[in-house]
Amino acid sequence: MDDINQKHPAPESKDEPAAIPVEKTFPAMKQPRRRKRANREERSLSCDQCGKAFTQIGHLKSHQLIHTGVKPFSCDQCGKTFTHRWSLKTHQVVHTGFKAFNCDQCEKSFTQKGHLRRHYMIHVGGKSFVCDQCGKSFTDRDHLERHQGIHSEVKPFTCDQCGNSFTEIDRLKRHQLIHSGEKPFSCDLCGKSFTQIGNLKVHQLIHSGDKPLTCDQCGKAFAYVSNLKRHQLIHSGAKPFSCEQCGKSFTHIAALKSHQLIHSGTKQFVCGDCGKAYIEIERLKSHQLIHSGVTSFKCGQCGKAFTHMTGLKSHQLIHSGAKQFVCGQCGKAFTHMTGLKSHQLIHSGAKQFVCGQCGKAFTHMTGLKSHQLTHSGVKSFVCGHCGKSFIHKTNLLRHQKTHKVSSSEKSGRPMGHY
Repeated sequence: MDDINQKHPAPESKDEPAAIPVEKTFPAMKQPRRRKRANREERSLSCDQCGKAFTQIGHLKSHQLIHTGVKPFSCDQCGKTFTHRWSLKTHQVVHTGFKAFNCDQCEKSFTQKGHLRRHYMIHVGGKSFVCDQCGKSFTDRDHLERHQGIHSEVKPFTCDQCGNSFTEIDRLKRHQLIHSGEKPFSCDLCGKSFTQIGNLKVHQLIHSGDKPLTCDQCGKAFAYVSNLKRHQLIHSGAKPFSCEQCGKSFTHIAALKSHQLIHSGTKQFVCGDCGKAYIEIERLKSHQLIHSGVTSFKCGQCGKAFTHMTGLKSHQLIHSGAKQFVCGQCGKAFTHMTGLKSHQLIHSGAKQFVCGQCGKAFTHMTGLKSHQLTHSGVKSFVCGHCGKSFIHKTNLLRHQKTHKVSSSEKSGRPMGHY
């Protein structure tokens, strides 16, 4: 460019023509190549394990680390591990106890803004993310995508102990805690421990007594909307879950799974005191309270104590006098459903309890046991007036009428109680 700007020399003689300035030309400069932006709708990168789609290859690679199970970033305070560094940094805020994001409707505070936004949707009632397969709605896309994994048949993570498979590695690890027996989350009020933090939080509501959700049909209160919805199915009468082996139907899938264990016949949980075996660990624990002798549930009317709350509630019906279970054939009413079912066997004519010695059949087990005393020859019930003994108490009472004894002697005690 300097050659253009410099002055051209003057001609040496007048006859010499003046030099004509020639403008230099330059090749056109190349324009910077602009990277074409990929249309997000047109460019779709899918994960080959779960089908989740991404617009950028970096995001896809970051996501695929979830399936590998590799978590190289560890929290130095609690040992929890993470797939990504940013997840670790987000988690570490929990240990500081600092919750800068406050809900202006219920004053609940959060460590992360995203958690506050998710929580706020509870107040506004907005669940704009709807599953196109079952219609269930969610407050945010993350929960919807996590839910949609249920409908997917792809479950690449399998438990090596029971064969149960899962869509995510985190769910598998959470499940495996059941087999290990490890329960790291303990209630500071009663000491009960849990496998997962969520179960602990649910349990802690028992101590607080806070049950803001009420069933509009029976008035029963619940702490969580999921429990309320599960309960309301009882009133609807819907039992969509049926056993393929016996046809019995249930309101909830959990009840069906528990029932199906009966057909398997497997009773792996054995009581160390009496050897009685159970299908489920919960039933074993409930049974073991009998051996402990603890009867912490006491009737306020008669003082009778029970090992379980169910026993107390069943007993209290006796005081109320309510007999809501009525036989459709004869009109006889019963306090408990078990009493009605036992009674209905009489109408059916079914006698499934057979004596192994004489072949006589009975409707109820109690009838069979009473009959078997006849074969044993044991006469435990003795008349206090004449010393005559009887196999059954009913026979003793009938005999005592011949002596015209006082009502106090009509109790009839078994031999050895005098």
